[in-house]
Formats: sequence, structure tokens, C-alpha cells
Amino acid sequence: MSNQTPMMQQYLRIKAEHQDAFLFFRLGDFYEMFHEDAIKAAQELEITLTKRDSGQKEPIPMCGVPYHSAEGYIKTLVEKGYKVAICEQVEDPKTAKGVVKREVVQLITPGTVMESSMLHENESNYIGSLTHFQDGSFVIVYHELSTGESQLILLEEDITQVIHELANQQIKELVIGTSLPDSYRRQLEAQLQIVLSYEDEVNFVGEFRDLVEDLNDERFLKAFSRILNYIVRTQKRSLHHLQKPHVIQLQNYVSLDMYSKRNLELTETIRQKDRYGSLLWVLDKTVTAMGARMLKKWVERPLMDQRQITGRLEVVEQLYGAFMERDLLRETLKSVYDLERLAGRVSFGNVNARDLIQLKQSLKSIPNIKNILNEFSNSNIKAINDKLVYPEALVTLLEESIIDEPPMSIKEGNIIKNGYNEQLDTYRDALKNGKAWILELEKREKEITNIKSLKIGYNRVFGYYIEITHANKHLIPEGRYERKQTLTNAERYITPELKEKEALILEAQEKSVELEYELFVKIREELKNEIEAIQQLATIISQIDVLQSFAEISEQNNYKRPTFVENDLYIKNGRHPVIEKVMEDGTYVPNDVTLTKEEFILLITGPNMAGKSTYMRQLALTIIMGQIGCFVPADQAKLPIFDQIFTRIGAADDLVRGQSTFMVEMLEANHALSHATDKSLILLDEIGRGTSTYDGMALAHAIVEYINNNIKAKTLFSTHYHELTDLEESLEHVKNIYVRAEEYDDKVVFLHKVEVGRANESYGIHVAKLADLPDELIKRATIILKELESKQKQINVKQDELQTQLSFFDEPKQQNAKKLTNSENEVVKELREINLLEMTPLEAMNKLYSLHQKVTK
Repeated sequence: MSNQTPMMQQYLRIKAEHQDAFLFFRLGDFYEMFHEDAIKAAQELEITLTKRDSGQKEPIPMCGVPYHSAEGYIKTLVEKGYKVAICEQVEDPKTAKGVVKREVVQLITPGTVMESSMLHENESNYIGSLTHFQDGSFVIVYHELSTGESQLILLEEDITQVIHELANQQIKELVIGTSLPDSYRRQLEAQLQIVLSYEDEVNFVGEFRDLVEDLNDERFLKAFSRILNYIVRTQKRSLHHLQKPHVIQLQNYVSLDMYSKRNLELTETIRQKDRYGSLLWVLDKTVTAMGARMLKKWVERPLMDQRQITGRLEVVEQLYGAFMERDLLRETLKSVYDLERLAGRVSFGNVNARDLIQLKQSLKSIPNIKNILNEFSNSNIKAINDKLVYPEALVTLLEESIIDEPPMSIKEGNIIKNGYNEQLDTYRDALKNGKAWILELEKREKEITNIKSLKIGYNRVFGYYIEITHANKHLIPEGRYERKQTLTNAERYITPELKEKEALILEAQEKSVELEYELFVKIREELKNEIEAIQQLATIISQIDVLQSFAEISEQNNYKRPTFVENDLYIKNGRHPVIEKVMEDGTYVPNDVTLTKEEFILLITGPNMAGKSTYMRQLALTIIMGQIGCFVPADQAKLPIFDQIFTRIGAADDLVRGQSTFMVEMLEANHALSHATDKSLILLDEIGRGTSTYDGMALAHAIVEYINNNIKAKTLFSTHYHELTDLEESLEHVKNIYVRAEEYDDKVVFLHKVEVGRANESYGIHVAKLADLPDELIKRATIILKELESKQKQINVKQDELQTQLSFFDEPKQQNAKKLTNSENEVVKELREINLLEMTPLEAMNKLYSLHQKVTK
């Protein structure tokens, strides 16, 4: 490295410490990148790749972005999963000896974004950490840097459960230790496809000791230390906004594995990965960004505590019945900005004066919110209202200090109100008087010289000057001005008096700006003492926002309050909340659902497109809505409390992980069968369709039987294997239902009505016709279907005949086995070993003829 320039030596030394990140190296007004960073950044950011002389034979690759617009480029890289190390000059170039000292002041990663432009306001941006312990347990930590929130979860099962949990939270980055087994690391990378970062220090940082005073488990302490040490090391900023971590007891929430969350489209659709079309999209009538984020958390973790659920429902019911108050509450909440992230920005040091105005306006809304809630007598609403404490002193500070419409920059002045600081007022008076003197001087000089176009201007290079056009310079009294600059059309002059006043004005201007910045920083430091109070207010307002959202959507969509019962489930005229919202034409067909202790497995048959999957999903979504404390899309709903929901709906290859449709189907089914209890809900759609007919039918039969005999979970099982409907006769807990369809004028009409009984046809060719397959193909398929049905009838006839033969031969055996000859005994043995379902009609006829020959010789 000795043949490198001093600056490049500095760059390479710093880059060596951040090899997994793009190093944004500050040079003047640009962040520059070199070598491989430059080549890759030029591609990812679509910017020009150039070269720079480095003191070697060949110039090195180089690219750069302006520092004032770097945020957009950083956002692009981070959204693509990269890390960016920001390297700044940390000493004044004017006083530096040799190369200006530089160091990395922040590492921006997908999980540690703080700038509002890089965050989605309605979604949390979690970074996770995973710690594995010798006893086989795991602790997951979720941390949201922009709000300071942390969650701790203890998992005492295998890595599969860990992956399900992490996948549900959709974290952007996972911090692990280098000692984590390679097999686990490979699974995490393959199944989650996230950025992995490393932190081995698990000794707790002393200055944050108060955050963990309630953590008694040593595993929690070490796991939280890992993520905290990583954040401290990478961010190099004040972290006063970090909140005490909240321990999530998973047994208190409905378990939804990653398959179920995906299949039910709780927060995003399967195909488009879009919020539109998800349950969250329907339920979100929140007004604040922090309310929207809390709603998402509630949807992802439905409650199991009936007391908590009932408390939420009571508040929703009160708000539901008070339209005027609810409407006024919604309007008031519109004045509340993102208090959670504003508090984070105050702590982090990247808050500006406009942010503080938003904070002030938000806090000033609290008395109005309290007045609205005072109109309700409900004890739960009163408890919420009591926690809303108006921070009057904080509002007063902001009201007296920050002007109402400040600029974005905090280093260019014009952010502090007059009257807040005496010294600042003095500077401003000098500045104001000085500028007034300049205007008076310009007026006086125009009169003395009789040059009407004379003007006094200012620029940063020459300061104040008197400008006179060439056409008028002959009018200048001799010796009055000193020439300073010649332009194409004019001359610029100065006078000793003007320069003296300039010095006074510029000094006042400079000191005024410096003092404003100092005052702003002091205000920001004072606000850090109020961060915890602001965060508490944010939590309460978020809850209010979510509950009013439930009330709003319940009234709009005619949802009803569910009641909770011990065992049996009954839903009258239940609807799918998303599909009915998308249709919005009143044509959605509601259906009942009944599951009892005696009949807890519904075997659903019916044609494709009839609505079997919709019927299954709407039950799960209704249960989730009820257990998050929202009214449900039904005329009446009596629901037990469920502990887990498992779904196997839809089929898709997972080629990234090398899994076929059938393998995905079996993995999801196995996960449900391995973890479900008698308090769970299982939804299985078309199990076995990914393999041969007999294999699939056998598996589907065995799964229903296993649930009936062993798990006893409430189950909806849809199938095209009509043979399985016979299970209603052999299994005591199975009941047949079907989705009606009628054939009219060679067309199928889907009625979408679920009734007791079994379907007779699948109408597959009719559905293909609806999909506009070629007429020739449809006609040929119809012919082939008739041929296959004819063959099946032949098989059924032959089976009946064979059964008769078997009974004929069995009769003598039962009465007097000694009457059978050796050849007859051999025939009986062969008949019993025949697998008729695997024989063609011709093979069956030939076999029958052969057996007949043996007994008639």
C-alpha cells in the first residue's frame, strides 16, 4: 500500500474495516467510491464509472454521488439489501496537517434505517437477532431502531419454528453470532433470504442497564445484548429513545405459521405481495401512521386471553354506537403525526425544526382527544383516557421557541422565534438595522449621483458593493468610490463606510446563525428528557386509533360483535371480508358454518370455482378478526377461542428451495398434523392432488382419519375425491357439506351456497369452457370423459360380479371347507390378492376368464 497516495491509503485502511458495505468516502462535496465498490455501485445506481490516479501504473475505478443528494442513492442500495458506511471528515481541513482525518460515522443497513424517506410509515422496519443456547433453546429479538421498540421471544423447539417466526415478521436483517451452526445459517439464508450480520459481543452495555432491570432470564439478557451492541457499534449515535424490551409469551397469542399467514393473505396478497386485497387492507381505517403499524401487529398476533379480547370489543362497541364522537375523534387524530418516530429522531439527532412543529401540533391535540373520550362511560375507555397525560411544559417550550414555518435546514438560521433569546434578538436588531442602513445608503447615493439605476448588492465573494452601469459611470463624483470589479455592462464599487457596515452586518448574520443552531441543539437535548413520556402517549394514541378503525369498518361493512363460547362454533351468514369488499355489488353469497364437539370435521365437495376455498378462508379470517377484538362479517357468530390456525390452501412450487408442489403440500400438511391440538383450526384444501390419484386419495383418507381419531381439531377439508364422502359413514366426527352448482343449457351455474350433503360432479370441463379453451379441445375432452366414465362403469360391474364370485366360493368354505378342491382353494387365494383398482377392464376380464377355467376343468 506504500505506493498509494496518502488519501488512498486512508481509504483502503477504512474500507478494510467495512468489507461488507459500500464505503461512501467524503471528498469535498461528493461521496466517492473506489475499486470494486465503484464498479458495483455504478451498476446498481446507474451512475457514471470513471477513473482516478492513485499513484500506481493504472488508474483505479471510481464513481461518486453529491453529498447533498446522497440520501436517495443510499435508499436505493439499502432497499436492494446492501449496507452503506458513511465516512466523513472529522476535522477542519483548514487546520488539518496532511490528509484530513476521516472516519465512519454511521453504518446504514436494511434493518437500521432512520431517515423517514427510507421508511414506510405504515410498517415497522425490524432488525432481528438470533441467539442459540447450549440447552437447545433460541431467543429471537426484534428491534425497531426508528421507534426504539424491542421484543424478546423464547423458543424451545427446533430451527423450523424459529424460521416460521422470523418469516412472519418479514425482517430485513438478522444479527447472529459466528458460532451459530453452519446448518442453521444455511437454512436461514435459504428460507428467509435476508441480510445476515454478525455480532459476538453479548456482554451488556452498562449505560443501558436500566432497560433490562426487569429481565430475569440470563438468555434474554445475552440475546438483547447482542442486538444492542450491534446497534451501538454501527450507529455511533445517541440512543436515548430505546425502550425497555417487551417479552412476548407466544402461548398468549394464536399461533400462525408462515404457511397460514401467507395462504390467508393477512397482510399482503400471495401473488402481488401487495397490501391491497389483504385482510389488513380491509381493516385499516386508522388515521395515524403509528396506529397503522399497531394494527398490523395485532393482525399478526391475535389474542387468546378472552378478557383482553372482550375489553377491546367493548371499546369498539362503544365507538360503533357513537357516530358523531367517532367522527370527531377521527378528525382530531388527523392532527397527530408519528410521535413514535419523532421521538426516535429527537434521540438520534436527525430531527429538524419542522419535525418539532409536527411534535407540537400532535401534543396540542391531546386535550381534544381527552374531551371526546370523556363523553363515554365505559370503564375501558376511561382507563385509556387516564393514561393520556398532556405534557403542557413541553408544548410551552416548543410554542415559545420554534417559529411556525421553519426551513428544513437547522444550520442556516430563521428557526428560533423573536423574544426567546436576548442575545439572538440583539444580533437580529443589528442585522435589521444594518440592512435598513444599506437601503438608506442606496437611496442617498442615487440622489447624490443622480444615477437612478444605481443599486447596492451582495454576494459571498465580494460582500456588499455599489453597482453602476458603464453608461452612467461618468456621473460618479471623482474620488467618491473605489473600483472593486468590472463586469460586461457595469462596474462595482465599494466605500470605506460600506465595508465597515458590511463587517457589522456579516458578523451579526454569522453569529445569529451560530447561536440559532446552538439554541436548537439545546432544545433538542431538553426534549430527550421527555422521550419516554412521548412514547407512552404514542402507544395510547395508537391503541385508540386501531379501536376506532375497528368501529369504523364494522359500521361500514355491517359487521357484528362475536360472542365466545366453550366449544361449539356457529356462524350465521358468514362472509369473506376481503372478497365482499372487492365485489362491492351486493352479490356476495353468505354461508353458515357449524362445528360441534360431535361433528368437528366438515368434508367439503363441489366443483372448481364454486367457492370451497373462499368458504374455508372466510372462517379463518372471521376467527382472527374476533380474536384481535374486531367485529366480524356475519349476522351472528359464536366462537370458541382457538390456539392455532393451520392452512393448506393453494398449490405452488417452491423452486428456490427445490420443492415441488406436492412436497410443499406435504410439508404444510405435516406441520399442521404435528402441532395442532383439539383447540386448533385446520384448513386443508385438495390434499393429495399433486400425486397419482390413488396415492392422493389414500393420503387424503388417512389424514382425515388421523384428525378424527387423534387430533380432534376443528377441520375443514375440501376435496375432489368424491369417494372420501363415504367417510361420513365410517368416521364419527365427519360431516359432508357441498357447494351447490347447477347445469343449465350445457353450462354450469355456480350458486356459491353451502349445503349439507355431497356433490356428484366436479364440472371441470365446464370450468375449462369458461376459461375460453378452444371449442375443439372442449369437445374432445367431453368425448374422452364419457369414455372414461363408461370404463369406470364396466369396472364397477365387474367388481360386483367378482364380489358375487367371492361370496360363492366363500360360502362352501364357511359351511364345509373340506369340499373345496386344491384348485378351488388356489383360485380363492388369487381372488383375494387381486388389486382391481389397478387393472384395466380388459385385464380384469382376462383374469376372470383364467380363474373360471381353473374351477371348471
